[in-house]
Formats: sequence, C-alpha cells, structure tokens
Amino acid sequence: MPYIPHLIAIGTSTGGPAALEIVLSGIPADFPASILVVQHMPSRFTSSFAKRLDGLVGLHVVEGKNLEPLQMGTVYIAPGDYHMVVQQQENGKLFLSTNKKPPRHGLRPSVDALFESMALIRHPSISAMILTGMGSDGTKGLKKLKERGIQAILAEDETTCAVFGMPRSAIQAGVVDKVVPIHEMANQLLRCLNH
Repeated sequence: MPYIPHLIAIGTSTGGPAALEIVLSGIPADFPASILVVQHMPSRFTSSFAKRLDGLVGLHVVEGKNLEPLQMGTVYIAPGDYHMVVQQQENGKLFLSTNKKPPRHGLRPSVDALFESMALIRHPSISAMILTGMGSDGTKGLKKLKERGIQAILAEDETTCAVFGMPRSAIQAGVVDKVVPIHEMANQLLRCLNH
C-alpha cells in the first residue's frame, strides 16, 4: 500500500453538509491525502450523504468502515452512531476503527474522538479543520493535536458559519492557527501543506 503523505481531519455539525461540499470541491482529486470527516448526523443518513458527496466532488467519498485501510484521494465519513478513529499498525500502516464507546458531549460520532486518535499516531503531516456547528466538540482533540505540534489547524470564520459554536470554542481555547471563511478553506489548507 502506498505511503500517504498527508492526513486531513475535519469536524463539523450544523451547516456541515454544505460547508463540506465547498471545502472538498476545492481539494484536487489527485492530492496525496486521506481525509477523515466527522459530521454529526444520524446513522441512517451518513451512507447516503457519502454517496451524494462522492457524486459532487472530485475526491472519492465513502462511509468509513471498521478496519478499512486508509487510501490516498479518499474521504471517509464517520458512520452515524459510531465513533471513527485512526489506528496504526507496527509497520506504520494506517486504518480506520469504528466503535460504540459512550457518546461524548452527547454525540456519537464525536469530533474529539477522531482528533485525539490522530494525535496518537506517528505521521509527519497532519492537519485539522473545525467547521460550522453547535457546541464545543473538537476543541479537546485540537488541544491534543496542538500539543503534538501538528502542521495546520484551521477554523471556519464566523461570517460563513451557520452556527459559530464549534469554531468559536476552538479559537477561544487558543488552538487554532488560522481563521478562514469557508470558500478560502481549501486553498489555505493546500498552501499550508505545500510549504
């Protein structure tokens, strides 16, 4: 399996489907990354949401499955009612793991669960985005990523958020490198990763 140069994690909630379409449309299909997404959404909707996005953006979009190896050029949407995390084999290979551990902030999937798992793996290029959504899910996980010294943490600007809760929480916690309107998010990310 080829080495994946970049790992990108995205967390979002209210207003997220439209925001994700904008961000993912701005990332070239051949960009050498795996993208992992937690969108707060009930279980019966995540599979159809992944299929819909797959038809709208250049990247391949799937609902994440337990023990699935990560592939370049693929977006993995956390399945509804499961936490989705990244794990690493001793040989460095990365794969998804889904679980039914208790909800966090009343939520499963939880953005924090994904972000915290990414802080535990060995990889030279990890970045994270926190987009529109209510509450504070994602902030604890971003703190762990920041402590690990990851490359880029971006938050959506209030002017383009449907709900500014999750980005505001992360910004107030001091764990965000740049605050960016949604239409500039993909370009900003690519700039960070290409330097």
